[in-house]
Amino acid sequence: MNVLKVSRWTIAAFVLPCLLIYISLVFVPILISFYSGMLDWNGIGESTFVGFDNFVKMLTSDAVFWPAVGRTFMLAGFSMLIQLPIALFVAILISRYVRKPNFLVSSYFLPVILSVVVIGQLWKTIYNPASMGGMINQLLIMIGLEEWTHSWLTEPKIAIFAIILVGLWQYLGYHVLIQFTGIQNIPADIYEAAKIDGADGFKADRYITLPMIIPIFKISVVLSFIGSLQSFDLIMVMTGGGPANATDVISSHMYKMSFLSQEYGYGSAIASFLVVVCLAATVIINFLFTRLDKKYT
Repeated sequence: MNVLKVSRWTIAAFVLPCLLIYISLVFVPILISFYSGMLDWNGIGESTFVGFDNFVKMLTSDAVFWPAVGRTFMLAGFSMLIQLPIALFVAILISRYVRKPNFLVSSYFLPVILSVVVIGQLWKTIYNPASMGGMINQLLIMIGLEEWTHSWLTEPKIAIFAIILVGLWQYLGYHVLIQFTGIQNIPADIYEAAKIDGADGFKADRYITLPMIIPIFKISVVLSFIGSLQSFDLIMVMTGGGPANATDVISSHMYKMSFLSQEYGYGSAIASFLVVVCLAATVIINFLFTRLDKKYT
């Protein structure tokens, strides 16, 4: 067998262009954002360097910021604690009981490929008051639960949970597909050997499926968590962050500060905070799953 020997300089010459493009598209904008966060700037005119004043304001005197952070982590928590377990359960059921599962998995994936604007407008219609054709309120009235009806997107205490439900529905099929693919890649011989030893059904899932799809499940967790931290489009389509900032998250608050209030420097400080949180979350999740993977391998 002939092995092609290539010098390190040759490898570097081929890797360098892609590396430069990656750095220019990812790391340079992050550094620029950090620097912009130290400016008093409206994004158009002259800027004034103010150091860490924007960060101090963000952490100490912005009445919207910390509630927005809390709602962002609430989105992430619901996604990881409700959406991912349901997706894993559905993926296990499909792989076990459905002979030709591709169509079913594709059906679950359909909401992911729909435009967020379409989804937002669809669910706004569903959440409408009964007098405006809102399906949920009409169903509650039909079954005699009229006192349970609400203005789902205009009541501050309810609106964020209405949006969370839509997000869980939209991306459930995405995680079903990821975890179903991971389950399908587990060799059938392992299940057959376990069945001989008396491990079948959910017992086999506990001792075979779950440990062997840890790397795949980690991908779902990372994507779910980071995606929740960056939630923006669905919220802006459905409520715009209202009512009274009750559905604002980090990204929507950053947008409002940067482009509506024309405090571009302050918006960049919020963006820098979001980048740091995303990086820290990725490192922590990778660390935890590395330890978990070592425990079961």
